Amino acid sequence: MANFFLDNKDLQFQLDHPLMKKIVALKERNFADKDKYDYAPVDYEDAVDSYRKVLEIVGEICGDTIAVNADGVDKEGPRVVDDHVVYASGTAENHRMLTEAGVYGISLPRKWGGLNFPVVPYVMSCELVSRADAGFGNIWGLQDCAETLHEFASDEINDEYMPQVCAGKTCAMDLTEPDAGSDLQAVMLKATWNEEKKTWLLNGVKRFITNGDGDISLVLARTEEGTTDARGLSLFVYDRKHMAVKVRRIEHKMGIIGSPTCELVFTDAPARLVGDTKMGLIRYVMALMNSARLGIGAQSTGISEAAYREALKYAQERRQFGKPIIEFAPVYEMLTNMQAKVLASRAMLYETSRFVDVYKAYYHISKERKLEKEERDEMKEYNKLADAYTPLLKLFSSEYCNQVTYDAIQIHGGSGYMKDYPVERLARDARITNIYEGTSQLQVVAAIKGVTTGVYLSQMNKYEAMNYNSDLDPLHATLKAMKAEYETTVKLVEERSVGNSEYLDFHARRLVEMAGHIILGYLLLYEASERECGCVDYRTAANVYIKAGAAKNTAHKVYIENSTPEDIAMFRID
Repeated sequence: MANFFLDNKDLQFQLDHPLMKKIVALKERNFADKDKYDYAPVDYEDAVDSYRKVLEIVGEICGDTIAVNADGVDKEGPRVVDDHVVYASGTAENHRMLTEAGVYGISLPRKWGGLNFPVVPYVMSCELVSRADAGFGNIWGLQDCAETLHEFASDEINDEYMPQVCAGKTCAMDLTEPDAGSDLQAVMLKATWNEEKKTWLLNGVKRFITNGDGDISLVLARTEEGTTDARGLSLFVYDRKHMAVKVRRIEHKMGIIGSPTCELVFTDAPARLVGDTKMGLIRYVMALMNSARLGIGAQSTGISEAAYREALKYAQERRQFGKPIIEFAPVYEMLTNMQAKVLASRAMLYETSRFVDVYKAYYHISKERKLEKEERDEMKEYNKLADAYTPLLKLFSSEYCNQVTYDAIQIHGGSGYMKDYPVERLARDARITNIYEGTSQLQVVAAIKGVTTGVYLSQMNKYEAMNYNSDLDPLHATLKAMKAEYETTVKLVEERSVGNSEYLDFHARRLVEMAGHIILGYLLLYEASERECGCVDYRTAANVYIKAGAAKNTAHKVYIENSTPEDIAMFRID
C-alpha cells in the first residue's frame, strides 16, 4: 500500500518548523475547544499528532485510490448530461473516499463540522492530492471558496454553507467571462435585486470555470448600473439546488482532464450577497485569488514531486550501453537539478503558508476581540509578507513544475512521449500551472512591488542574520554576495527608470527572479542546516540551487547593465 505522506520525509519536516507552535496556539485559541469537542487537541503535541494522522489518511487515499484512478480519469473525463456535469467514474470514487474519511472542511472551525487545522496541513493535503492527480487537486483545492465565505460572509450564510462543505459539498469560483479573463474588472454578468422575490438574480455567461457545476459557487457579478470597472462588482454565493445555471459545454483541455472546466449560462439565478456591494473584486476576490495562488503552488509542487519520482525510477531501471542511465553524467545532473527545484518549491510553499497562517489567525481573532498593539503589528507584518511571497511562490513553483516535467520526459526518451508512462500526462497537467490564477507575467507585476518596497531585501537580511552550520559558510557567503549584487542592480534600474517607468516594467522579471533565487536559496540553506534525512541530501540540493542561482543572477545583472532605456524600442512589434 502506498502512502504519499509517509513516503515524503521532506513534507513531514515542515510540520516541525519553529513557527508552527505560534500558529497552533493562535489557531486553537490556546486550546479552548478541548472542553467542547472530544477530538480537539489539548496541547501543541496533540495538535500536530492530529495533523499527522489526518495527513496519513489523505496520503493513503492518494496512493491507493486517487493515483490509481488518474490514468482512467484522464482517458474518460467528465461529460455534460442534461445541462449538468457528470464526473468521470474515478473522480466520483476519489470524492466519495475523501468524503467518507471525513477530511473535507479540513481548515474550517469545529462548530460547523470542520477539523480546524491551520493552512499548513491543509496545503499539504493539496500537495498530496495533486501529486496523485492534479485534475482532482483542483476539485479538492476549491475548499478555498469556503475560507472566503468564512472570512467575509454573514453568520447566516456561513451557518448554512460551512457544514455542507465539511460534509463534502464541492465548490467553484465563477469569475472569468468570454471577454474578461485576467482583466476581471471587465466582468459584465449582471446582478439585479428583485424586490418581489427578495433576492438577487444573476444573468449572463461565465467561461473557463473550474468545477463549474459545483454545489456552492462564488460568483463575481456587476451590481452597479453604468459602471465598467472594479467599483461596480460584488460577490455572491449561488446554490446549485436552484438549478438556474446550465453548463453549455465542458472545455476540451490539454491537461487536468478530470477537472471539468465549464462555460456556464446564468438565467435569473437566485444568489446571496457576500459582504458589501462594490467590494467584490477590490477586497473579496483578491483574497480568494491569493488563496487560489497558494493552492497552485501546492499543485505545482505535487506535480513536480510526481514527475521527479517517475524520472528517478526510470533512470534507475533503464539500461543503455551496459549500465543504468542514472550513471551517465547528463542524466544524474538533470535529476539533481530537478530534485533541487522540487525542494525549493516546497520550501517556498510552506514558508508562504506559515505567513498566511499567522495573519489569518489574527484576522479571525480580531473579529472576536480587539487586538493588542503588538498583535496588530504582527498581523500587518505577516500580511505584508504573505502578499509579497504569494506571487513569488506562484511564479517559481509553476515555472519549475513545467521544467521538471519537461526534463522527466527527456529522461524517459521516446518512451516519455508515449501514453504508456505517467510523465506524458504530468507534463500536460503541468502546462496550465503558470497560466491560470494569473499568468507568470501577472505574478511578476504583483511581485515587483516586493522589490521596489524593499520587502524582499528586508527578508534577505533576516535570513542572512540567522545561524547556519559552519560547513555551509561557503554557500552563505555566496548568498551574501548575491544579495549585494541584487541591491546594486535594483538601484541601477530605479535610477534609469526615473521619468521612464517602462524601463522598470521591462526588467521586472529579471529583478523578481534575482530576488527569488536568493530567498529560495536561503530557505534551502536553512533546511540543509537544520536536518539530515536518509532520503534526501539537502546539502546537495542547497549547493546545486544556490550556485545555479548565482550564475543566473549575474547573467541578469550583466544584461541589465548593458540595456539602456532606448534599447527597449527594439523589442516593440508594430
